[in-house]
Amino acid sequence: MFTEFWKIFVTTALGFPILVNIIDLTDNLDKYLSQNLSAGRIALSYLYWLPDSMFMILPAAVLFATVFSIGALTRHSEITAAKASGISFYRFIAPIFVGAVIATIVGLILGELAPITNKKRMDILQGTLTSVTSDRYNFAYAADRGRVYKIGALHLVVPSIEGIVIERKGKGPDYPSYVISSNNANYRTRKGWLLQKGAMHLFTDSMPNLTFSFDSLIDRHFTEPPKQLTLTQKAPTDMGFRELGRFITSMERSGAEVNELRVERMLKIAIPVTCIVILLFGAPLATSTQRGGAAYGVGLSLATTVIFLMLIQLTKGIGGKGMIPADLAAWLPSIIFGVVGVILFARVRT
Repeated sequence: MFTEFWKIFVTTALGFPILVNIIDLTDNLDKYLSQNLSAGRIALSYLYWLPDSMFMILPAAVLFATVFSIGALTRHSEITAAKASGISFYRFIAPIFVGAVIATIVGLILGELAPITNKKRMDILQGTLTSVTSDRYNFAYAADRGRVYKIGALHLVVPSIEGIVIERKGKGPDYPSYVISSNNANYRTRKGWLLQKGAMHLFTDSMPNLTFSFDSLIDRHFTEPPKQLTLTQKAPTDMGFRELGRFITSMERSGAEVNELRVERMLKIAIPVTCIVILLFGAPLATSTQRGGAAYGVGLSLATTVIFLMLIQLTKGIGGKGMIPADLAAWLPSIIFGVVGVILFARVRT
């Protein structure tokens, strides 16, 4: 049972992402060739994309493997024969449960691996673009701890900045808001940026606003290398569980709305755990595939996958708007499938 389950699981978990990669390559091949990317680097970029594309498909892969492995035995009356010889349905599918647990562990690992491989992929695809220009003008950069850099001109050849404003929105006297403005800044390797000739404005609720002028200032949090300031900011899906947690904390301190980020963070756990939940849902339905055959199994699996992905997007939107708690929004699809699965599982003739 475990062997049959695992063969179908691996085929589905790799097959769907590879199909997505082929479709994406077809759409973007001209763009990659215009950037003078070699075939090897293009292939490597898609290899780095596999963990991210596999992460979302793992519950569907478990469902396909469950439906087809149990369905095949149902059609040949092997489950009936097993029951007649004293082996219960629960004992019969125990190896599949072990496979679902392994899939959950793989999903948790992929959730942490995907941000790392996504960064490597973007380095390949955007590496040639970032080296085309040595200057960037009039842009803002959202840093950690709720800080925002507004930069007039950034030079990479001789690392320096002309005109910079650093803003941090606080939350009360213990974490006040401030604005630092400086005429120019120079980057010093390993020591960060040295700001020159500027002022720091401190805003508090309990005392009058304060302003300090300075000839030079070192902001110990302003350590981003010049090249990093030219890159696109990370999306929540490109952060690991802990990194996203630190980002949420910094955004909360700045007074920003973080419900959507909280949902994204909890989904990094909820989606892998759904591999176990989906087993409870798929195993009872697989015993009814005797008449429908393979076509029934494919239709059932695809329909369930579409419904599950739609529920994730729906609850993500609801949780992001604060209509329900963010953690509940992330777990709600799994809870719904789990409740239905337990009911179906309890009605199976063992």
